[in-house]
Amino acid sequence: MLLSMNAERSVVPLIREDLLHKMVFLAGPRQVGKTTLAQSLIESDGPGSYFSYDNVRDRKLVLDARWPAPPALIVLDEFHKYRFWKRWLKGEYDVHKKDYRFLVTGSARMDVYRRGGDSLQGRYHHIRLHPFSMKELAGGAPSATPYEPLPIGEIGAQDTLEALLQRGGFPEPLFAATDRHQRRWQKERNERFFREDVRDLESIRDLSSLQLLSELLPERVGSPLSVNSLREVLQVSHRAVSHWLDVFERLYFSFRIAPYTGKLERALHKETKLYLWDWSLIADAGARFENLIASHLLKLCHYLEDAHGFDARLCYIRDKEKREVDFVVTVKRKPWFAVEAKLSETTPSPALTYFTQRLQVPFAFQVVKQPGVDFVKGQVRVLSVARFLNAIA
Repeated sequence: MLLSMNAERSVVPLIREDLLHKMVFLAGPRQVGKTTLAQSLIESDGPGSYFSYDNVRDRKLVLDARWPAPPALIVLDEFHKYRFWKRWLKGEYDVHKKDYRFLVTGSARMDVYRRGGDSLQGRYHHIRLHPFSMKELAGGAPSATPYEPLPIGEIGAQDTLEALLQRGGFPEPLFAATDRHQRRWQKERNERFFREDVRDLESIRDLSSLQLLSELLPERVGSPLSVNSLREVLQVSHRAVSHWLDVFERLYFSFRIAPYTGKLERALHKETKLYLWDWSLIADAGARFENLIASHLLKLCHYLEDAHGFDARLCYIRDKEKREVDFVVTVKRKPWFAVEAKLSETTPSPALTYFTQRLQVPFAFQVVKQPGVDFVKGQVRVLSVARFLNAIA
């Protein structure tokens, strides 16, 4: 397997364009490549300076407003950890926006942290950086258009698919490509996640139970998530588990998708399904495969929202008769396409056919792992995952 560590991230052209008009907030999981991307922008689009809140000298320089000579690209990494960061950044941007371009990066959802100070609304664009995807590793960028057929064309490389399934999409373990490196990376990243991210941004006393919850979640990927079941295992309150799940989302450890209701009278309304940003943590092959597809679909939805302003959402469908479809992508809450993930089953799922007809979903796909599959049966297109993902994001 040959993967280039120099593959340019697909959001780079978007960041360059947005920096001409406003600040850019680049958010995403720890070690997904935000710092590398920002520093590469300084090298290619300079002059510029990089400042990390975790570095005492950098923090003092920035908070004292000791900026480099203009014009320059200013990269502020993890400055959302500063209690009054929004109020402070608003003031600096309003004074210096003609002299500097500001790129602010962080491993927490900066769009939801409102800790004191004035809102920055209207002064920034928010862009989310995801783990590497099939299309990105091939040098492509998302090109799907809402309500139009997906641009399914070239087949993604099978070795790239296997690498993503085994290693996940985070740059370091993906490109190192050894089991030993992956195990060490996961252990160290997990330790820093709880020791630094959770400690710095959340007020949680029972860190041991929070860590235990993180170990329980990989086994529950892809199934309707029962907070009560987790509460019983952890012996804590329903409120505590719900709060901890919110923390995991804010810090890009996991994400949840809600059931799509639409016109379904007997649809489920409450239970969400949970997936991990690092799907390599999942032992079960079927759940890991489903999570890989979920992550690619979420990346497409976020790109459509961040780059083009569409209200794109990832949901699943399930009714009280337990008919279920793994995913449906909606735009303006109207179904665009539905996806069922199967490791090897090429016979279209009855539930996928039922909901495609019932909800009038324009496009339906059953995605399988084995290569060389691509045919249409009824309203469902059954095709190999390498081809499908290469058309997504």
